[in-house]
Amino acid sequence: MSFTRRRFATLAGAAAAAAVLPRRATWAAPGGPRESLRVVFYTDVHTRVEWETPRALEMAAGAINACAADLVIAGGDLITEGFQTSSAEVLEPRWQAYLVMHGAIRPRVEPVIGNHDLVAALPSDGGEPAADPRAAFRRHLGVKQTYRSFDAGGYRFLLLDAVDIVGGGLSYEGRVSDEQLAWLGGVLEQTPAGTPLVLASHLPLLTGFYQATEGATAAAPRNRAVVNSLDVLELLAGHDLRLVLQGHLHVEETLRWQQTRFITGGALCGKWWRGSWHGTGPGFGVVTLGRDRIDWEYRDYGWTPRRP
Repeated sequence: MSFTRRRFATLAGAAAAAAVLPRRATWAAPGGPRESLRVVFYTDVHTRVEWETPRALEMAAGAINACAADLVIAGGDLITEGFQTSSAEVLEPRWQAYLVMHGAIRPRVEPVIGNHDLVAALPSDGGEPAADPRAAFRRHLGVKQTYRSFDAGGYRFLLLDAVDIVGGGLSYEGRVSDEQLAWLGGVLEQTPAGTPLVLASHLPLLTGFYQATEGATAAAPRNRAVVNSLDVLELLAGHDLRLVLQGHLHVEETLRWQQTRFITGGALCGKWWRGSWHGTGPGFGVVTLGRDRIDWEYRDYGWTPRRP
């Protein structure tokens, strides 16, 4: 098919219009708890202090609070470039700017660690690697460990740490450690049969992003998805895993495999504070877990990028 200039302009205009339409999905999920549970999921904040981004975070917090959620989950990469940075003078203002937003959100925020949230894992600024790159995340966010579980509204939530420092050209890869797999198995053994589960991981367990953008046979790089995802999913086989919330790719995507929906939740910063990335603008997701269905919506919070 050939495209005239007018035809191309028409299609481009339609695509631009579609990009700002609400992104919603609803699917049947019978047998849930009697009361519904509303969860806000935001991810990939990449907090920094340039380009008026603290104002963007203030707007995002207001939009999140307007959702009147029962629970908020932050999907990782809460600051930017912690992994390769050792300077507290650089990183501490980013942490503090993020924590202003974090503290303004109601109700509580349950954070997931992302690769940028590890501090001085492999510094490129001449500093020494941190003895424990996860320590700053735990300290700033008040969590004892970077993977954990909790119950809310009749659901059991499982938050994973899927970042493995490997060095070399990739620096890190997506991997759930053997220690964590053993922990997850223990949690599942103690979970009553039929309990609906929601899992959150910064790096995706399942995504079609690379097939959609590079071709049907393209594979995700090892630092863009969880390489041992099957180990995780095999542990969860036979359990009522309703939903997986994931980030890292900065696109909004929903997939279904068997009874589980996998949602990649866009990015609060969009294209790293430059606007939209592959059609997904700066935003966050709202999940309503109902008795017989689940609703998902990706919401724009009204930020106009200032980054050059």
